[in-house]
Formats: sequence, structure tokens, C-alpha cells
Amino acid sequence: MSNITFDFTGRTVLVTGAARGIGLEVARSFRVAGADVVMVDFDAAELQAAADEIGGFAAQADVSKTDDVERVVAATIEKFGRLDVLVNNAGILRDKVLWKMSDDDFEQVLAVHAGGTFRFTRAVVPQFRAQQYGRVINVTSYTGMHGNRGQANYGTAKAGIIGFTKTAAKELAAFGVTVNCISPNAATRMTASIPEEKIAELSGPIARFADPAEIAASVEFLASEEAGYITGVVLAVDGGVSM
Repeated sequence: MSNITFDFTGRTVLVTGAARGIGLEVARSFRVAGADVVMVDFDAAELQAAADEIGGFAAQADVSKTDDVERVVAATIEKFGRLDVLVNNAGILRDKVLWKMSDDDFEQVLAVHAGGTFRFTRAVVPQFRAQQYGRVINVTSYTGMHGNRGQANYGTAKAGIIGFTKTAAKELAAFGVTVNCISPNAATRMTASIPEEKIAELSGPIARFADPAEIAASVEFLASEEAGYITGVVLAVDGGVSM
């Protein structure tokens, strides 16, 4: 766990893709900082186990389905009386070179990454406007800025999230809401199989992947009171690989 902590006592935080990896560490960090945390994931059993582990509230949902998204946001506000921070982290991979990529491979990745980010952000806006306060942190990637072989779908989705973030930041600023992105480069199950000799090439000058708790610290910062004058940015938390 990071030694960097902020006080989120009295705040309610919703994290998507929270059953494992970066999402779980983000949820854990907000719990440690005193927040009520709603954890969203598609896998109900894994999600419940993760929520039990850290003391979060499990809300199974498919982020590509509007009805699921609106149900979770309504349940969050009913249970906790407010919603202050949204972290859009949910994602899937369907990697193939573009000439072998099916329509479904392309559309499902966009529906979860970009569509889920859009749907959850849209769903929380009425509450944020009523409160005149809110924080949205979206997860993009190096691929969204620079591309990557075999990831035309993922790169399109992650680039779209950047454009969405900047647009939402402009539209929501008048209501006391900030909207930002992080672009992480963390050790997760997806990086576990990478050969040692490739790690330095993929991880930049610091020559290692971040611990997911280091990514969580950056999310906490963007969600904090101290970051209230930061909006519409893409914060690269990637050891310098995107320089």
C-alpha cells in the first residue's frame, strides 16, 4: 500500500472493474481513506469476494448496458445518500490484428471501455449537479495515445476516452465537477507473462511496472480536494514510457 493518503470520510466512491487489479487497489485505497466504496464488476462471485475483503459494497453490472448502469447509480444514492467520486476503470481485451478482427471484437471493446465510461458518467451527472460537486477519473492507456499492434479496438476506445474526458470536463466545470484521465502502466495479470528482458522496453526509464497501489494513489490525488483546480488532463502514471 502507498503511504500517500487523503481523507475521504463522508464521501462515496464508485469504482468499475473493481474485482481485481487496478480497480481493486483503487477501491481498497479509498476504503483506507475513509470513503464508502461501491465496487462494480461483471463477475458477481469474484466481485463479492473482493468487496468482502476490503469492506466495500458489491454491485454486479455490465457497464455496456444502460439499465445496469442506472440501477447501480440509483442503488448507490439510495444506500449512501450521495455519490462524490466516479472511477471508470472497467475494461476487456479482444486483441487481434485488424484484418482478423470481427465486428463483435471491435464493438464489444468499445462498448465496455468507451461506452461504460460514457454511461456511468452520464448517470452520475444529475447527482453531481444537485450537489454542485463531483470527481470523475477515467482510465485510458498508452495505446490510446500511441497505438499498439493487435489493438485497433482497444486503441480506438482508449483514445475516445481522452476525447470524452476533455469534453465532459468543459461541460461539467460549471457544476463543480472535475473530469480527468490516468494512463497507467501497472503490473497486473495481463503483464505477468511478459519475459523479464521485455519489461525494461515496455516500462520506460524507471524500468519496472507500477504496483497497482501506486496507480491508486494517483487516482486518490485527482479525486481529492487538493486537485480541485485540475480538470481535462491525462496524467501518465507510467514510469516515463510515454515520453
